[in-house]
Amino acid sequence: MNRTHPRVNNLILQVVENQLRDNRPPESNLTLARLLSEGFSEEESKHLIGSAVVAEMYHVVKSSKPFNEQRYLELLNKLPELPASE
Repeated sequence: MNRTHPRVNNLILQVVENQLRDNRPPESNLTLARLLSEGFSEEESKHLIGSAVVAEMYHVVKSSKPFNEQRYLELLNKLPELPASE
């Protein structure tokens, strides 16, 4: 996610912050806690979660289909493995 334009990066991090604040989905907070326990900093953890947001957004745009929560949760569960870029 760090290679993105700074404004886009800030928007993605805002999405992550909103998910964490609203606890929607709760798996975002669980993922943050897990990554922190694995030794990642809070900033690194949020960027990793942001990479899952970006990957799901990519699928939405590419397929013209709605957000797929199950796929997004699977991406979160795989972190810190980064989503494959297509």
